Parts: sequence; structure tokens; C-alpha cells
Amino acid sequence: MENDNKKRENDSSLLRWIGRFILVAIILTITSFVTPGFTIYGIWSYLIAAVVICGLDYLVESLMGVDASPFGKGLKGFVIAVVIIYLAQFLVPNMSVSMIGSVLAAIVIGILDVIFPVRAM
Repeated sequence: MENDNKKRENDSSLLRWIGRFILVAIILTITSFVTPGFTIYGIWSYLIAAVVICGLDYLVESLMGVDASPFGKGLKGFVIAVVIIYLAQFLVPNMSVSMIGSVLAAIVIGILDVIFPVRAM
């Protein structure tokens, strides 16, 4: 019985992670269309960007204990989100972000975080 509960929790956790990953890719797609200075070309680049941004967000949260969502911890969370978005371009092929583009993208992602039920960053 205890084994079944652990299996369900793992399945639920995996499904939640996959859902979050897909949602982040969709949010990045929307963001790249509406944000000047923030471009991603190609579906694989969107998926890689989703993995990279989620990974960097996880690292920041683990190491610093700071919620890196754009509206998570006020100005500090917003600045960290801007830095994560800007640094992601160096790890993702076909992604280009200007400094102003990363600020605007953090604002758009923050707004979309409020609209969608799963936190994107």
C-alpha cells in the first residue's frame, strides 16, 4: 500500500513537471512574439529554452533560496528573472535576447505567470 502511494506521487510529480515544461515552452512562444529584443527561432529552440530556463530557475531557488519568478520576491525576484532570461541565450541555439528584451520578457512572463495556473519561472 505504501509502495502504491509513492508510485502515485512520483507519477503525479512527473506529470506536473512535464506540464510545467510544456507551459514554459508555450509562454516562451507567446513572449517571443510580443516582446521586442527577445527572439527564439524553431520549435527545438523553444523546448531547449524551456529546459534551460527551468533548470536555471531551479538552481537559483536551490542555491539561494530565492523565488526567481518575475513577481515572486519583488525587485530581487524580477532582477534574477531578467538575468536568467539573458543568460539563457548563451545556452540555447537560435535565441537572441537584448538587455531591454530580457526586462520586457520578464514582465511578459510575470504577467503570463499570473494568468496560467502553473508557475513558469
